Amino acid sequence: MKVDGKAMRSIWLEPDGWSVGVIDQTTLPHRFATARLATLDEAADAIRSMLIRGAPLIGAAAAYGICLALRADASDEALDRAYATLLATRPTAINLKWALDEMAAAVRNRPRAERTAAAYRRAAEICDEDVAINTAIGRNGLPLIEAIAARKKPGERVNVLTHCNAGWLATVDVGTATAPIYLAHDKGIAVHVFADETRPRNQGASLTAWELGQHGVPHTVIADNTGGHLMQHGAVDLVIVGTDRVTANGDVCNKIGTYLKALAAHDNGVPFYVALPSPTIDFSVDEGMQVPIEQRSSDEVATMTGRTAAGRIETVRIVPEGSPVANYAFDVTPARLVSGLITERGVLQADRDALARAFPERAGKG
Repeated sequence: MKVDGKAMRSIWLEPDGWSVGVIDQTTLPHRFATARLATLDEAADAIRSMLIRGAPLIGAAAAYGICLALRADASDEALDRAYATLLATRPTAINLKWALDEMAAAVRNRPRAERTAAAYRRAAEICDEDVAINTAIGRNGLPLIEAIAARKKPGERVNVLTHCNAGWLATVDVGTATAPIYLAHDKGIAVHVFADETRPRNQGASLTAWELGQHGVPHTVIADNTGGHLMQHGAVDLVIVGTDRVTANGDVCNKIGTYLKALAAHDNGVPFYVALPSPTIDFSVDEGMQVPIEQRSSDEVATMTGRTAAGRIETVRIVPEGSPVANYAFDVTPARLVSGLITERGVLQADRDALARAFPERAGKG
């Protein structure tokens, strides 16, 4: 994708060939900045603090975190410490554990002198595989948008509602939920996106809107609770969201509020699709209620950060002092509310058999 007309990914190796560059997502949309990660602790902190976020990107960053750890110490003990440190950063997104398992398998039985180079090779492969997977998700999801466009009158737009950020900022490139949208836009289809602001971190307003704008995709930012109203009035043609984990039975764990969008879509006959790369499928968990739901800092709800009229970036408190705050980061959408799962191997039914048939090599590891 592009930033100010320049093609780039969300994670890369710096010119020194070993340190890792990432986009600092905490400064968007008011300022574009990048960060350099040079140690295991810096990689872990980047994930924990949400300097980078999004399940596929977390996995890629964790892979490079292993590389940085092995540069300092290539022993089994150091590998185990790095694995544990990175795994503890975010509990919900399964791509994190998947990437760490891939990295451990790539280096575990190698001589120590070969481990660092092998780790960097596998991390680069994980990044390239993510781009290829997301590109395929775009191809497989495009017909859903094309079919709606074919039923429209000349000049009418296809309205897609998305939730949180499942764009290229959440992946290495292209995005998951946005992949079909970008492809449709690039083909000249009149597509328009309703981007939920996505409280409490406002990632729809600050990230999805920013990247859609960079690519020239028409969009409108809406408050989280507006989606149901729009669906009641026929203003939404389909919903496409991403996910941090899909369980063996097709339940979907995604940003808090996704479940409410699915309920509204079901009540109004609006198709509700989930775009996911196969590393997001967790065959070891039978159903969504078993997924650990991350509870984040109360400050994310109690405060908001933005640009003042004078151009300063400031954080203000919006909750009374002393009022308790609960901040659940994710919720679970039951498979029965999901119209289909858009994967790199096609659009699947959200159920155990369909997932196992499409990804037998993953299902056997569940």
